[in-house]
Amino acid sequence: MSAPQPSTDTFAKKQAIRKAAHQNRASQADKDEVSREIVDRFMALPEYAEAHTVMFYVDVRDEVRTRHALPEAVASDKRIVIPYCVDGELELFHLESMDELEIGMYKILEPKAELRTVASKRLQPTDLDLIMVPGVAFDRHGGRTGHGKGYYDKLLEHARVQTPLVALAFECQLFAEIPCEEHDIYMDKIVTESGTYLGRGRSPG
Repeated sequence: MSAPQPSTDTFAKKQAIRKAAHQNRASQADKDEVSREIVDRFMALPEYAEAHTVMFYVDVRDEVRTRHALPEAVASDKRIVIPYCVDGELELFHLESMDELEIGMYKILEPKAELRTVASKRLQPTDLDLIMVPGVAFDRHGGRTGHGKGYYDKLLEHARVQTPLVALAFECQLFAEIPCEEHDIYMDKIVTESGTYLGRGRSPG
């Protein structure tokens, strides 16, 4: 089932914001150092301390970088999960070692193909206690836009309502307002190098 199509006006606004955000993100200085600050802030959240099963995204291109933190997270007492894409859908993989990953299509770090069918490695969105969410642009109320393909929207629709959604972003990815529609999902928190913003989340209103 495909995601609902945005109105022409909303689509145009989102496209303009995506273009500006991509430019801002590409020109972000000291990405490694700033990313470490952001991920450290994420891992210091009370939501992280309380969670048993945590989904990390694995960074691609100019996203806030996360892979440096995966070995520490995997070595902790938490169950670490990463998403990977199959035919336009995100599947979830229980990561227990960095050796379980390989460079896949588009130079994306993904679970090795032979491990994806192992039953103990496969999880569902309802198993997650905390979800780290990437994105192209955000506002300080938790509004988010991705690349427009809806991969994460589909995943987040199936997560438990009480599971916190925490986005990572460079401050330069924040805009005054992301035009959102009824089906769009708001973040509970957005973590940047400058601070943590409390979003609207999935509660009504």
